[in-house]
Amino acid sequence: MSLSIGAGAGGHGAGFPSDWVLRWSQAWRDRDGATALDLACGAGRHLRLLAGDGVAVTGVDRDAQALAGLAGTSGRVELIEADIEHGPWPLEGRAFDVVIVTNYLWRPLLPRVVASVAPGGWLIYETFTDGQQSIGRPARPEFLLRPGELLAAVEGLRVVAYEDGFLEADLAGDAAATVNGRYVQRVAAVRPRAGADTAADAAANGAAPGVYPRYRLR
Repeated sequence: MSLSIGAGAGGHGAGFPSDWVLRWSQAWRDRDGATALDLACGAGRHLRLLAGDGVAVTGVDRDAQALAGLAGTSGRVELIEADIEHGPWPLEGRAFDVVIVTNYLWRPLLPRVVASVAPGGWLIYETFTDGQQSIGRPARPEFLLRPGELLAAVEGLRVVAYEDGFLEADLAGDAAATVNGRYVQRVAAVRPRAGADTAADAAANGAAPGVYPRYRLR
């Protein structure tokens, strides 16, 4: 059993986009023709953001009612109703330039989530971590990342940023914050593209030496 917890009273996916997702908008705004996966998309706060920026976005959720509310979203939107915990993986053989997961954890799927990131693509992941049980839901260990667990899960990707700690409540800002704040782990990581990420890759692939990707931290 997994848990996906929503932002605010509207349920999973309601409200404003996560500040973490917005911080790494370079993942799709710096490229043309980007594709994205919003896993456990719920009511679609991130799907709508991506679609509004012209991204071809695939939203996956088991909640048919939530997906029905997204049916009229303008843009290049694909909606997939699937129970990804007990049924087959609906994205076999597919990879995306951006993979977004927020407030959702089902440990057996972590390798598939990471594998869904295309070369040069980004994984932007944020969910609850150990300590959240001291202030509210979720409280069961299977719903909370262990210290450093998300960082270990993205081994093989280049970690651009990682945080593991407590976020104070911000009632005027991020709708995912509660009145008590929240304990979270979050990562932004990129799958290296051969010939682009290291001087050795550049030399092996005939690219100009000393040319590196520029991941803006702010």
